[in-house]
Order: sequence, then C-alpha cells, then structure tokens
Amino acid sequence: MQKELLKKLQNLTILYAEDEEGIRENIADSLGYYVKEVYQASNGAEAFDIYEEKKPDIILSDIHMPILNGIDFVKKVRLTNRTIPIVMITAHTDKEYLLEAVELHMEKYIVKPIELEELLDVLEKCIAVMDINNKTKLDVDEDYLYDYDKKELKYKNELILLNKKEMLFFEVLISNQNRVVPYEELQDKVWGDDIMTDSALRSLVRNLRKKLPSDIIFNLSGVGYRFV
Repeated sequence: MQKELLKKLQNLTILYAEDEEGIRENIADSLGYYVKEVYQASNGAEAFDIYEEKKPDIILSDIHMPILNGIDFVKKVRLTNRTIPIVMITAHTDKEYLLEAVELHMEKYIVKPIELEELLDVLEKCIAVMDINNKTKLDVDEDYLYDYDKKELKYKNELILLNKKEMLFFEVLISNQNRVVPYEELQDKVWGDDIMTDSALRSLVRNLRKKLPSDIIFNLSGVGYRFV
C-alpha cells in the first residue's frame, strides 16, 4: 500500500453501521489498524446519533438494520450533507435497494462477505472524493474557492490572505451556507477559550469585508452571520 494512502487513512474517522455484531466488530478491528477511529453502530437510529455527535469523515452502512434501516439513515444524513462519502453494504443484490442507494449518491455498493482489500480500495476512492470536496465553492459566488487542506481562499484564482480568526470565521460560514450561524457558535468555533466581545467580532467582520472583492457577509442583528 502506498505511503501517501496510509498516511491519509491514519487521519480518517469512520462510522460503521452494522447490526450483526460479529461482522461489525471483525471489520472494525481490521480497519482500526489503518484508520484513526472507527465508530460502531448497531442500527440506523444509533448511527445517526453518532454521525451528528462525532462528524465522521466516511460512513459505511449496512442496508438491513432494525429500528432504522441503512437507506433511511442515509436519507437523513443527505438532508444536510451531500458530500460525505458513503458506502452501502448488504448481503443482497436487490435491484430496488441498489437504485435507491444510487439516487442517494453512494461511492460504492459492496455485497457481503466483505473483503478487507476491497474495502481499503473503496476507502481510497472515498479519500479522492474528499480531496475534491475540500476545495469548496461558495453557493453565493462561485468565483470564491476555499481549500480546507491548504487553508487558502481564492477569488478568481487570486489568493486572499486571511489571519487565523478570519480563516476560522470564514470556514464556519462556508460550512453552513444555508443557515445563519449564531453568535454562540462563532464564540465556540472561532474564539474558543477567548472571550468574543461585540467590538472584536465587528472588527473582524469589517476587516474581512475589506479583503473580499464582493460583499457576501450578511449580519442578522441579534442572531448571527451568514453568506448572502
């Protein structure tokens, strides 16, 4: 296995949903040698709770599970996240399920029994998809391109230099383009342990707006910020 791929795998967190405990633990243990963390779920409802809490990089999900099946679990994920790579696993080559899975944008559809080598090949494909997704265009202005890996913001391929807090602020907004990000969330994700004062926030936004070629930052008074 290529050293570059091994290095990327070591930074991955994976959510693995499978109701058959023996299969789940065996695959999770095997993947544990390659990836940073494997979060295990025994049904779709539990998987969705873990997904919301842990924010994994990749989802592996069985289709036939109790409480909430894999298809319905993925539908819930796709309501808010269209980019996370998802691999569906099933013991059945059921065309109906396959068609539903394809419509939900799956990276791969694997039939049991699962071979580790095949799974690692699929993870490599998922990493390639993530590399593409890490370069994010703004819904409001596609001339902006943000590279999460390099921490670079470009406008029409021209680099815009951001300081650390401006970069964090921009990342929070670009990750939540369809909603207003409340002040409490900005405090947590941008300022962290430091105190976010009104003047500090206004100063940051004012300086950031000066650097941006177009005015895309909107403030909903008393609530928070979003892109327009």
